[in-house]
Amino acid sequence: MNPAPMDPALPRGLSFDPDVIARQVYLLPDGLLSGPAAAAMAESGRALRLAGGPAAFTAVRLLLRAAETGPVAAFPMLLGELRAWAAAAGAPVAAHVDGLLARIAAPRAPFAGLDLSAPRIMGILNVTPDSFSDGGDFVDASAAISHGLALRAAGADIVDIGGESTRPGSEPVPVEEELRRVLPVAEALAREGVLVSIDSRRAAVMRAALAAGACIVNDVTALAGDPDSLAVAVESGAAVVLMHMQGEPRSMQRDPTYRHAPADIYDVLADRVAACRRAGIAPGNIAVDPGIGFGKTLGHNLQLLDGLALFAGLGSAVMLGVSRKGFIGRVAGVAEPKERLPGSLAAGLAGLDRGAQLLRVHDVAETRQAVAVRNAILAGDAG
Repeated sequence: MNPAPMDPALPRGLSFDPDVIARQVYLLPDGLLSGPAAAAMAESGRALRLAGGPAAFTAVRLLLRAAETGPVAAFPMLLGELRAWAAAAGAPVAAHVDGLLARIAAPRAPFAGLDLSAPRIMGILNVTPDSFSDGGDFVDASAAISHGLALRAAGADIVDIGGESTRPGSEPVPVEEELRRVLPVAEALAREGVLVSIDSRRAAVMRAALAAGACIVNDVTALAGDPDSLAVAVESGAAVVLMHMQGEPRSMQRDPTYRHAPADIYDVLADRVAACRRAGIAPGNIAVDPGIGFGKTLGHNLQLLDGLALFAGLGSAVMLGVSRKGFIGRVAGVAEPKERLPGSLAAGLAGLDRGAQLLRVHDVAETRQAVAVRNAILAGDAG
């Protein structure tokens, strides 16, 4: 293949293979605006909305790989410069860039029946003895059910029930034990009208929880860890959250390595989204989660948060789980997970400003308050 024509500001000699161009050319929205400025710039055509939300962007970081699995170089440019470069680089590049921009700018479809024009909150309900933050707090079914109802009352749109800890270094539990922990809670909360998500990587647990009333599957393996998981999701019509994890919980933090964490993780999630769509899951029933803390160093986590808008290019809702996580403790010097609320709120709001639609959190009331204030500021509400 002959090298594509390149803008003089970009490296010469690159060629783009139409068959793998999605792994060579990425767009990370940049120059993000909010509030009245975003509305004015988008209305004038000088900016594009980020996922149809309140933020808009006037520029991108064009991320280029010389080869499908090579290193990534970043080139900041305005939208007009991007389009000129793409046209000069050839028809396959121009078509790919146009498609990416369209997906990045498009409003997200409702997820599990929830309108995503405003942020949604998923409340965490771990019915485990050993989760990193709240292990042992809700192992009793009655306590877990009460807490699930309290999460909804505090403002959770979804309650996510997990019966197996996937914290770094954790050991798997028998399927029968996971079922014993989650099923009574899922059934009771669904009966009370709670929108229930099952946090599991096992098809048998997913199937039983969905039969008990859950509507969402939240899988740390992106429906790839159990060969029957994808079929269970398709047959049930459930919405799915596809999370990225490098490795498996017991060993994922030993030596996580990426060429470029955001782009590498984007590629994995793009493959999983494509697999789900081929299997028949509707686009609006798919959300992606970059998996903060799951096979990532502190540097990887911060790169992902800074580059979260990249994942809008997948065309799906983006969920972010940062609540009480270890990277907050390392940045702020806070060892106790339950004392990381301020950092959790800061990271969550930063994620919303970079295009996340869903926040998965322990502290629902506090998050709801922070999101309400943020939304009022963006809307310019005078009261």
